[in-house]
Amino acid sequence: MNWDQIEGNRKQFKGKVKEQWGELTDDDYDKIAGKRDQLVSNIQKKYGISKEEAEKQVDDWERNLKY
Repeated sequence: MNWDQIEGNRKQFKGKVKEQWGELTDDDYDKIAGKRDQLVSNIQKKYGISKEEAEKQVDDWERNLKY
């Protein structure tokens, strides 16, 4: 699954994002608007982790997505 598919179907992936990162609110998700860099930034802020760790989490999540 590539990020273009995720971005294009962001409403379908909202639940999957919320499953993985439960501290992200609906408002956070709306601000992300399907943008990978925004997702990474929000995860980094909400969970108090480094950008590298947030990137790794998103990479792992993306690799394991079942569409």
